[in-house]
Amino acid sequence: MLSRVSKSYLTTRTLYTTARLARPFPTLSLKEQEPAPPKQGRANEIIEAVLYGSKKTREEENQTHSKVLARGKYVHELQVHNVKPDKVNEYTELVSKYMPLIANDPANNLHLCGSWSVEIGEQDTFVHIWEYKGYPGHKHTMERLSKDEAYNEFMNRLRPLLVSRQNNMMLEFSFWMTSPPKVTNNIYELRKYTLKPGRLLEWEMYWRRGLECRRKFCEPVGAWFTQLGELNTVYHMWTYPDLQTRKTTREDAWNTEGWAETVQKTGTY
Repeated sequence: MLSRVSKSYLTTRTLYTTARLARPFPTLSLKEQEPAPPKQGRANEIIEAVLYGSKKTREEENQTHSKVLARGKYVHELQVHNVKPDKVNEYTELVSKYMPLIANDPANNLHLCGSWSVEIGEQDTFVHIWEYKGYPGHKHTMERLSKDEAYNEFMNRLRPLLVSRQNNMMLEFSFWMTSPPKVTNNIYELRKYTLKPGRLLEWEMYWRRGLECRRKFCEPVGAWFTQLGELNTVYHMWTYPDLQTRKTTREDAWNTEGWAETVQKTGTY
């Protein structure tokens, strides 16, 4: 049995929307909530360093994952809206009205990478990917929108239309820049992989080596790994003119040297 969990959505880019992160409720600060940790003796520190490495080394290794894998310039928010079946038309009209007010305002400091309606997979589901200029850009946008009357009206009207919604904050892989928005009649395939904790670097190494096999036959849209939300998760997206082209493209990739090995290697993580 493969250790990864994969999921695939076939989508079309048909509309545009947004939704911001939920702002936290007023609460105590971390310092007020958490008691101070007990002081650790020198002997315990030495034992911990031998078994697990020093605290400084572990922190540096954790930071290296993002620095090595990510482009570092942008953060992306993946939003998934599960819409009530009898509210799909109302949802589409609502987001089509309010999206331009948000995405086209330069003061909001964000870009819409794309919005899609799911055709094969979880029905009545819509996927949206937003790009921010780092976490400072995301903070600026959220603070600005929280005071915007039109945006708050949009959110109040949006919530009753949904069964559920979720999001993840993601970083781009350094070797795969997210493509700019396009209006096409293509289909888009969004693939999701859940990896074993701590195996992202190894998975990325094997996957990157075999990626060129696929790029010869179809256009990549983007690839990301989660940093906040559902951790140890990778997403990548491809676009095809139609389902038949997807079928032949995948067959051609399997006949290309290197791709079968890539699938076999990444399947162990």
